Amino acid sequence: MRYSREHKQETHDRIVKKASVRLREKGAHGIGVADLMNEAGLTHGGFYAHFDSREALVIEAFGYAMDRAMEHWRKQSDQVAPEKQLAQIVETYLSALHRDNPGHGCSIPALGAEIARESPKTRKAFAGKLDEMVEMMTDFIPNLPRKAARKQAIATLATMAGTMLLARIAGSSELSDEVLKAGKDSALEGAKREPKVTAAKKAKQN
Repeated sequence: MRYSREHKQETHDRIVKKASVRLREKGAHGIGVADLMNEAGLTHGGFYAHFDSREALVIEAFGYAMDRAMEHWRKQSDQVAPEKQLAQIVETYLSALHRDNPGHGCSIPALGAEIARESPKTRKAFAGKLDEMVEMMTDFIPNLPRKAARKQAIATLATMAGTMLLARIAGSSELSDEVLKAGKDSALEGAKREPKVTAAKKAKQN
């Protein structure tokens, strides 16, 4: 039986969506192709009708996850004033809810260490999405020149992802909560930091 192009695309998208959740839960090598296809309600044999390789699925699945994370950030940022957007992202990212639901959270703490050991093609794809995420976060820092805002965005994202990774290592415990709070306080401090005014700029303003 031949399926329409639309049906094939819907099936493809369903596999990617399922894989994006399971990869974040189990890791890049924690679940096999047969299991992923079974969860999507398909046979193992149909895998290569949609993907050239397992690597191709991994790349598309984590790309989907990164895109969903950024879409979530956009919706959150629309709810607050520009100067509060970064703080809003930090607050929701460094939460117990995010910590306890890796399958629906950010790919960086869930898969970052594994992706760093993958092929150059996979690392390049992940790096591209990471750069998009940094650029989006830079947009949430309106009180600094673009270059300085990007530098702060990178530092804030690194703090957020590193904090989430440590919090998950500690599990749902007092230590984990302590890690979340310390990381959140640090990231928020950076988000609230005002740009430095140089002597030359002060003179110009006067």
